[in-house]
Amino acid sequence: MPKNSSPIVIESYRSEWRELFTQEAGLIQSVIGIYITVVEHIGSTAVPGLAAKPIIDMLIGVKNLADTPHFIAPLQTLGYVYVPEHEAELPERRYLYKQANSEDTFHLHMVEPESEFFSRHIAFRDYLRSHPEAVAAYAALKLKLAREFGSDRAGYTDAKTEFILSIEKLTLKA
Repeated sequence: MPKNSSPIVIESYRSEWRELFTQEAGLIQSVIGIYITVVEHIGSTAVPGLAAKPIIDMLIGVKNLADTPHFIAPLQTLGYVYVPEHEAELPERRYLYKQANSEDTFHLHMVEPESEFFSRHIAFRDYLRSHPEAVAAYAALKLKLAREFGSDRAGYTDAKTEFILSIEKLTLKA
């Protein structure tokens, strides 16, 4: 089955997502720790109570993106696939994913911690963690969009943009 051709599945929050993050962060630190300043759990699986695709998003602060050639090969030994094509759109990020049974399990977003990408993702996560009404609204939206978009991940992601931007505007006011 080609990558991402299966229907989008949104699951109820599972407390084990935090443990999966912690275990994987430890593995990553063990192979490229000298290049890392911080590893953060982001995305919907990082927000208690939020329904999510069961994929752990990890935001990895690296000392310098120029070190990319040094950390890609060790991550590949852990089963990660490097996707340099995404750098055309987001040159400040290195993206990798890991799969089990042809389904994504982990997404790595590697950036310098001073970047806007880093601060936006942390602010969004932290806002949701402290605003249960936003969590409920986001969960309802995600479930609705998963039904509407089926396996169209790009369409699903694009359709969430307005909600995400509205939260980002609120975090700028804080």
